[in-house]
Amino acid sequence: MMDAIYSVVEDPAVAMAVLVSLAVFATIYTVLPAFSGGSSLKVRMKTVALERDELRAKQRARLAAEADRRRKGGGLREEQSVGMRAVVDRLDLRRALADESTVNSLRVAGFRGQNPLTRFLFFRLVLPFVGLALVLFYLLVMGGLAEKPFFIKAFVCVLGAYAGFYLPVLYVTNRASKRKASIQAAWPDALDLMLICVESGMSIEAAFRKVAEEIGAQSVELAEEFILTNAELSFLQERRQAYENLGARTGLETVKSVTQALIQAERYGTPVSSALRVLAQESRELRMNAAEKKAAALPPKLTVPMILFFLPVLFAVILGPAGIQVSERFGSGEAARPAE
Repeated sequence: MMDAIYSVVEDPAVAMAVLVSLAVFATIYTVLPAFSGGSSLKVRMKTVALERDELRAKQRARLAAEADRRRKGGGLREEQSVGMRAVVDRLDLRRALADESTVNSLRVAGFRGQNPLTRFLFFRLVLPFVGLALVLFYLLVMGGLAEKPFFIKAFVCVLGAYAGFYLPVLYVTNRASKRKASIQAAWPDALDLMLICVESGMSIEAAFRKVAEEIGAQSVELAEEFILTNAELSFLQERRQAYENLGARTGLETVKSVTQALIQAERYGTPVSSALRVLAQESRELRMNAAEKKAAALPPKLTVPMILFFLPVLFAVILGPAGIQVSERFGSGEAARPAE
């Protein structure tokens, strides 16, 4: 049995078939969205609309639950969940693995609600066993590290389980960094558009909605946040909470400064346009400073590639003709001596 498995695994035809299958799958996965119709902006806007409806439904359900609790003097019992939620609730993983920073990191990465948190905790529970199983399969079935001592093999098993445990955290962190970069790149333009809308006489809700429609081509994430903020401004009891939620979801200091300016403008009755004008100018200056910093860091980064790739080619181009001429002269001189 083991010999048959080894023969199948070591067969070049099998490896070639696996690689071709992966290439075909990657090609179909890359090309299929272009023909499926509908842009990512429409999908995000539909998701935000559903979330707005869910927010309204939660608000109504909360009011109904409070009224029922006052009437009956007790709370309603929740039905037993199935699947991931049942596992998470049964093992009480929210208390063991989740805290406020975990919820904030998921929110910054674009995952809102209880379902993403449930999936996150479930995968943090399951993936260590998957990583351990893969390492054991490599060690026992594939015969990897056969000459290494038992301590090294045990360390590799622990390392595989540890990698599986932190793989969801790395995924969320990567997703959050990409989302922050997208929002940060489009934020100065969004502030300029919002300033134009406010100075033209629009309300802040209409400005958020209009800017979301215009900025979606540049950053879908920022358009999604503006639409969600507009919905929260309509449904939350305090407008300040909607602005604070916008800053918490993005996780950017520039966005938080703008939300604080909007909160103070509404509290003290100061013009919103003046605050937006100053903040838009600061955002443009920060973006220019970031571009200048990248440009200043470019020469040190190009030093090693120039030494390894550019200089040898340059020396070959400059000294190549001279070397050819020298070799031809010495070759002709050596060929003329026997004739004399």
